[in-house]
Amino acid sequence: MEIERLQKVMANAGVASRRASEKMITEGRVKVNGKVVSELGTKVSPQDVITVNGHVLEREKKVYYLFYKPRGVISAVSDDKGRKVVTDYFTAITERVYPVGRLDYDTSGLLLMTNDGELANKLMHPRYKIEKTYLAKVTGIPNNDALKKLRLGVKIDKYTTAPAKSKIISTDQKKKKALISLTIHEGRYHQVKKMLAAIGYPVEKLRRSSYGFLTLQGLVSGEYRPLTRDEVERLKNN
Repeated sequence: MEIERLQKVMANAGVASRRASEKMITEGRVKVNGKVVSELGTKVSPQDVITVNGHVLEREKKVYYLFYKPRGVISAVSDDKGRKVVTDYFTAITERVYPVGRLDYDTSGLLLMTNDGELANKLMHPRYKIEKTYLAKVTGIPNNDALKKLRLGVKIDKYTTAPAKSKIISTDQKKKKALISLTIHEGRYHQVKKMLAAIGYPVEKLRRSSYGFLTLQGLVSGEYRPLTRDEVERLKNN
C-alpha cells in the first residue's frame, strides 16, 4: 500500500501544482474521509477518500503518451469555439489526459500527454531547461550571420532570448525558402516564430521534432504511443 503526502496526491491528480495544493489544504478546502485536513504533513493511502472544494478526488493510474499533434488542433482539453482539441485523439483511453505545455494551433509536432500533474508541472518549470527542437520552413534563405544572431540570443518582446542552436537543413533556391532547425530551452508565447521574424525570415510552417531525448520516430501526424517505463523515469529524473 503506497502512502503519500496529501499535497503530492492532489498534484498528481492534476488538481493544481503542489504549492497551490498546499495552500488549499491550509485554507481548509480539503477533506480526508469526511474530515477537514489543514496540516501539510498529512499522509493518505489509496483507500482514503479525498474531497477538494466538495468534489471527490479521482485518483487514476498514471499514464504518459507521446503525441504527434497535427496542425489545426488546439493544445487544450476543450475549446469554446468548437475547434478540434488534442484530447479528441484520446477517446480510446479511459484516463483523462491533458497536454504538457502547448503547441500553437498552426504548429504540429511532439506533445506530451499525461494525467501526472506533478511531472507536468516539473517539465514546464523554466529551471529544468529541457531542449526542444523545431523545424521551421521560412521565407528567404538565412546566411550564417543571421543564424549567428539566434545562437547569441535575439531581442523580442522587450527581452533577449537565451542562446539557441540553429542550422540550415535544406534550401530551395528557386522558391527562396529554407528549412531551419532551431533548438531552444525556453517556451515563451510564439517564441520560435518571433525569433525567426526578428532576423528577417518569417515562418511559413513549424513542427516540433523533439522534446529532450524524445522524438517523433515511428509516428505520423495524429498518432500517439505510450512512453516506456524507462522514458518516464528519465523525464522524472531530468
